[in-house]
Amino acid sequence: MALAARLVEGTLSLGEAFSFMSGLYFRGKVAYAAAFGRRVESGPTAFVITPTRGLQPPGTLISRAVIEEFATLDVAHDEPRYRNPLVTDARALAAMLADDARVVLLGSVATAKYLDVLADSFQSRLYFPAAFIGRGDMSRGGLMLRSADSGEELEYISFASATTRRGPRPPKLVPLPRRSAT
Repeated sequence: MALAARLVEGTLSLGEAFSFMSGLYFRGKVAYAAAFGRRVESGPTAFVITPTRGLQPPGTLISRAVIEEFATLDVAHDEPRYRNPLVTDARALAAMLADDARVVLLGSVATAKYLDVLADSFQSRLYFPAAFIGRGDMSRGGLMLRSADSGEELEYISFASATTRRGPRPPKLVPLPRRSAT
Protein backbone atom coordinates (compact mmCIF):
# COMPACT_ATOMS: atom_id res chain seq x y z
CA MET A 1 0.00 0.00 0.00
CA ALA A 2 1.37 3.40 -1.01
CA LEU A 3 0.34 5.16 2.22
CA ALA A 4 2.07 2.57 4.39
CA ALA A 5 5.28 2.90 2.36
CA ARG A 6 5.14 6.69 2.67
CA LEU A 7 4.61 6.37 6.43
CA VAL A 8 7.73 4.21 6.68
CA GLU A 9 9.65 6.69 4.50
CA GLY A 10 8.48 9.65 6.61
CA THR A 11 6.81 11.33 3.60
CA LEU A 12 3.19 10.96 4.72
CA SER A 13 1.47 14.08 6.01
CA LEU A 14 -0.59 14.22 9.18
CA GLY A 15 -3.65 15.25 7.16
CA GLU A 16 -3.30 12.28 4.81
CA ALA A 17 -2.80 9.84 7.69
CA PHE A 18 -5.79 11.12 9.67
CA SER A 19 -7.93 11.21 6.49
CA PHE A 20 -7.10 7.56 5.88
CA MET A 21 -7.74 6.52 9.47
CA SER A 22 -10.98 8.43 10.03
CA GLY A 23 -12.31 8.49 6.48
CA LEU A 24 -15.12 10.80 5.45
CA TYR A 25 -15.10 12.86 8.64
CA PHE A 26 -11.49 13.98 8.44
CA ARG A 27 -11.53 14.29 4.63
CA GLY A 28 -14.41 16.70 5.11
CA LYS A 29 -12.40 18.74 7.62
CA VAL A 30 -9.38 18.94 5.31
CA ALA A 31 -11.48 19.92 2.28
CA TYR A 32 -13.45 22.50 4.26
CA ALA A 33 -10.35 24.05 5.81
CA ALA A 34 -8.67 24.23 2.40
CA ALA A 35 -11.71 25.96 0.92
CA PHE A 36 -12.45 28.43 3.70
CA GLY A 37 -9.46 28.64 6.05
CA ARG A 38 -7.75 31.99 6.59
CA ARG A 39 -4.04 32.35 7.18
CA VAL A 40 -2.52 33.72 10.34
CA GLU A 41 0.40 35.74 9.04
CA SER A 42 2.28 33.36 6.72
CA GLY A 43 1.22 30.23 8.60
CA PRO A 44 -1.19 27.44 7.71
CA THR A 45 -4.93 27.92 7.21
CA ALA A 46 -5.77 25.05 9.56
CA PHE A 47 -4.40 23.02 12.43
CA VAL A 48 -4.99 19.44 13.50
CA ILE A 49 -5.54 18.72 17.18
CA THR A 50 -3.18 15.82 17.92
CA PRO A 51 -3.19 13.44 20.89
CA THR A 52 0.32 14.36 22.11
CA ARG A 53 1.71 17.24 20.03
CA GLY A 54 -0.82 20.04 20.36
CA LEU A 55 -1.81 21.87 17.19
CA GLN A 56 -0.03 20.78 14.02
CA PRO A 57 -0.50 21.87 10.38
CA PRO A 58 -2.08 19.12 8.25
CA GLY A 59 1.02 19.12 6.03
CA THR A 60 3.33 18.09 8.89
CA LEU A 61 5.22 14.94 7.91
CA ILE A 62 4.85 12.06 10.32
CA SER A 63 6.39 8.65 10.89
CA ARG A 64 5.26 5.33 12.29
CA ALA A 65 6.81 6.33 15.62
CA VAL A 66 4.55 9.41 15.77
CA ILE A 67 1.45 7.32 15.02
CA GLU A 68 2.49 4.90 17.76
CA GLU A 69 3.03 7.85 20.12
CA PHE A 70 -0.48 9.11 19.36
CA ALA A 71 -1.87 5.65 20.13
CA THR A 72 -0.39 5.64 23.66
CA LEU A 73 -3.23 7.62 25.21
CA ASP A 74 -6.89 8.40 25.02
CA VAL A 75 -7.72 11.99 24.22
CA ALA A 76 -9.39 13.47 27.30
CA HIS A 77 -9.63 17.06 28.55
CA ASP A 78 -7.95 16.12 31.84
CA GLU A 79 -5.07 14.06 30.34
CA PRO A 80 -1.90 16.20 30.80
CA ARG A 81 0.00 14.64 27.87
CA TYR A 82 -2.86 15.76 25.60
CA ARG A 83 -3.93 18.95 27.35
CA ASN A 84 -0.58 20.64 28.05
CA PRO A 85 0.80 20.76 24.47
CA LEU A 86 -2.63 21.79 23.16
CA VAL A 87 -2.97 24.62 25.70
CA THR A 88 0.56 25.85 24.92
CA ASP A 89 -0.12 25.93 21.16
CA ALA A 90 -3.62 27.42 21.55
CA ARG A 91 -2.28 30.25 23.71
CA ALA A 92 0.50 30.98 21.21
CA LEU A 93 -1.99 31.04 18.34
CA ALA A 94 -4.42 33.21 20.29
CA ALA A 95 -1.64 35.74 20.93
CA MET A 96 -1.07 36.07 17.16
CA LEU A 97 -4.74 36.65 16.32
CA ALA A 98 -6.51 39.95 15.93
CA ASP A 99 -9.11 40.68 18.59
CA ASP A 100 -11.93 40.16 16.06
CA ALA A 101 -10.52 36.95 14.56
CA ARG A 102 -12.61 33.78 14.60
CA VAL A 103 -11.22 30.34 15.36
CA VAL A 104 -13.56 27.73 13.90
CA LEU A 105 -13.59 24.31 15.53
CA LEU A 106 -14.47 21.57 13.06
CA GLY A 107 -14.33 18.83 15.69
CA SER A 108 -16.99 17.46 17.96
CA VAL A 109 -18.76 20.36 19.62
CA ALA A 110 -20.59 18.28 22.22
CA THR A 111 -17.59 16.87 24.10
CA ALA A 112 -15.24 18.39 26.65
CA LYS A 113 -12.04 17.07 25.05
CA TYR A 114 -11.82 20.03 22.66
CA LEU A 115 -14.01 22.75 24.04
CA ASP A 116 -12.81 22.65 27.65
CA VAL A 117 -9.22 22.92 26.47
CA LEU A 118 -9.65 25.54 23.72
CA ALA A 119 -12.30 27.82 25.23
CA ASP A 120 -9.95 29.35 27.78
CA SER A 121 -7.39 30.33 25.14
CA PHE A 122 -9.75 31.62 22.45
CA GLN A 123 -12.70 32.76 24.60
CA SER A 124 -15.25 34.71 22.52
CA ARG A 125 -13.25 34.07 19.33
CA LEU A 126 -14.07 30.33 19.34
CA TYR A 127 -16.83 29.37 16.88
CA PHE A 128 -18.33 26.26 15.33
CA PRO A 129 -20.69 25.56 12.41
CA ALA A 130 -24.28 25.80 13.66
CA ALA A 131 -25.22 22.89 11.38
CA PHE A 132 -23.03 20.58 13.52
CA ILE A 133 -25.58 20.53 16.35
CA GLY A 134 -27.07 17.06 16.55
CA ARG A 135 -24.92 15.58 13.78
CA GLY A 136 -22.60 12.62 14.12
CA ASP A 137 -19.08 12.43 12.69
CA MET A 138 -20.02 11.02 9.29
CA SER A 139 -22.82 13.51 8.78
CA ARG A 140 -20.49 16.41 9.69
CA GLY A 141 -17.89 15.06 7.26
CA GLY A 142 -20.42 14.84 4.43
CA LEU A 143 -21.71 18.31 5.23
CA MET A 144 -18.20 19.80 5.11
CA LEU A 145 -17.36 18.04 1.82
CA ARG A 146 -20.56 19.31 0.22
CA SER A 147 -19.91 22.82 1.47
CA ALA A 148 -16.34 22.81 0.15
CA ASP A 149 -17.53 21.46 -3.22
CA SER A 150 -20.28 24.08 -3.53
CA GLY A 151 -18.13 26.96 -2.29
CA GLU A 152 -20.80 27.87 0.28
CA GLU A 153 -19.34 28.43 3.72
CA LEU A 154 -21.38 27.21 6.69
CA GLU A 155 -22.79 29.67 9.22
CA TYR A 156 -20.94 29.87 12.54
CA ILE A 157 -22.00 30.57 16.07
CA SER A 158 -19.72 31.36 18.96
CA PHE A 159 -19.35 28.90 21.81
CA ALA A 160 -19.82 31.79 24.20
CA SER A 161 -23.27 32.60 22.81
CA ALA A 162 -24.44 29.07 21.95
CA THR A 163 -27.37 28.06 24.11
CA THR A 164 -26.77 24.42 23.22
CA ARG A 165 -24.21 22.28 21.45
CA ARG A 166 -26.46 19.25 21.49
CA GLY A 167 -29.77 18.85 19.83
CA PRO A 168 -32.07 16.58 17.90
CA ARG A 169 -30.50 14.80 14.96
CA PRO A 170 -31.25 16.76 11.77
CA PRO A 171 -32.58 14.94 8.71
CA LYS A 172 -30.04 12.82 6.85
CA LEU A 173 -28.23 14.46 3.97
CA VAL A 174 -29.75 13.60 0.62
CA PRO A 175 -27.43 11.13 -1.15
CA LEU A 176 -25.42 12.65 -3.96
CA PRO A 177 -25.49 11.02 -7.38
CA ARG A 178 -22.63 8.61 -7.84
CA ARG A 179 -19.73 10.02 -9.81
CA SER A 180 -18.40 7.89 -12.60
CA ALA A 181 -14.71 7.04 -12.55
CA THR A 182 -12.73 8.81 -15.22
